[in-house]
This record gives sequence, structure tokens and C-alpha cells, in this order.
Amino acid sequence: MFFSQVKQVILENDPQHKIRMLHDLHARFTAAELVLTKQDSVDSIPIPGRPQQPELVHPSQVARRKLSSEQGRIALIHAVCHIEFNAINLALDAAYRFQDMPIDYYRDWLRVAAEEAKHFSLLAARLRQLGSAYGDLTAHNGLWEMAVKTQSSLVERMALVPRVLEARGLDVTPGMIERLQAVDDLETVRILTIILADEIGHVEVGTRWFKYACQQADCDPQATFIQLLQQYEVGYAKGPLHIQARQQAGFSEAEMNALTG
Repeated sequence: MFFSQVKQVILENDPQHKIRMLHDLHARFTAAELVLTKQDSVDSIPIPGRPQQPELVHPSQVARRKLSSEQGRIALIHAVCHIEFNAINLALDAAYRFQDMPIDYYRDWLRVAAEEAKHFSLLAARLRQLGSAYGDLTAHNGLWEMAVKTQSSLVERMALVPRVLEARGLDVTPGMIERLQAVDDLETVRILTIILADEIGHVEVGTRWFKYACQQADCDPQATFIQLLQQYEVGYAKGPLHIQARQQAGFSEAEMNALTG
């Protein structure tokens, strides 16, 4: 029952309905009303539930504008809003896909999904305040593409989605906040500050279950993480790392050195 309901939430296209379904699922799980019976098979989900808009394009085609203009701020908020919507599906897919885990694993990822939904709602509301809406601009599909690539391996999923793709937010969000402060967009600063604090915890959840998966697979977490960076050719930082945030999220010095090439 639990896993089929998680899948239903993943496949829901309407963001607001998805969030309502998620909140109901989270409440019922917390109340111990759902049975975690492993399914005979776990379906691949090449395309999760999402609205018809935004149009998905190559990352190089996603709009980027200077934050000195309102349109530039809208473009930034829209990009982060899209990341947070994807993060709802990613957290739920982590719960759906790996069905023989301790109950704390599902508790963690449902909590993460609920917090990602909070982030999405805050950003979508901010877009409306600025006369825009989620879906008005283009976006890309990079996060979900990695989810599909790692769907058969808990080690790879935990290493490459929360600890690589989502962890990039730890490095870039402080710079966004600084630039938005410079143009007095204090409401967006407030929202991004909430998101940054929560995302450290989300990446730490990924670290914790990555280490658990490595223990189950009898492999060294640090060496495995570095090897996967090389294998998938992802994760290399284009700017400075937020060392303190990554330390809080469980990164070792060697892992951070590997991320900087």
C-alpha cells in the first residue's frame, strides 16, 4: 500500500494536487496507517508527473538574466522553483524505488519531500507576487535524467543525486543571497535562507544513507564516491565550495578535494 501510494504521488502532474497528496501520505505514514509491503516489481519512471509547462530544454537554453532587473530575478526564482519541484519527485522516488530499507529511510525521504514541497510553494508564491508563475519560462531535466541513470543502485543514487546534483545548491545559494541583498530583494533572500538551511539537512540524509548502502555493499564510502564522480563525469565544482555547509552535510576533506578536480 505505501509504495503504490508513493508512486501515485510521483506520477501526479498538477503541482498543487501533488503537494496535497504528499501531505496526506506523510501524515498517514507518521500515524503508522500504511503497511510497507515490498512489491514484486518496481517500475522505472522515465517521466515523472509534472505540468505541461515549463518547456524542458537543454541547460544552455535556459534563460539567464542579470539580477539588477526584475526579469532577471524572476528567471533566477523560476530556475530554483523548478529545482525544488524536481526535488519533490526525487525524494519520493528514493522512497519508492528502494523497498527493503529500514523504516527510518522512508521517514527521512518523506520529510525531505515535504520540505521540498514547502520550498516550491514559497518560490511559486514569490513568482506570483512578481507577476509571473512557475512554467512561464523554460527549464531543464538534468536532475531527473540522473535519477533514471541511478535507478538500479542505491549506492549510486545516494552518491550522485543528493550528494552531487542537489549539493551544488549548498555552494551557489550563498552567492545568490548576496546578489539579491545587493538589489534589496529581501523577500527572496528570506526564502533562499530557509532553503539553504533545510538543504544542508537533505544532503546529510543522502550522506547517511549513502554510507549505509556502502556498508551493505561492503565498499568504502569515500573511495566509492570519488570513483563514481570519475565514472559519471559529474560533480566537479565550477566555483568555490561552501566548506562549512558541506562539512555539516557529511563530506570529508578528500571528497571535497575530488569535487574541485
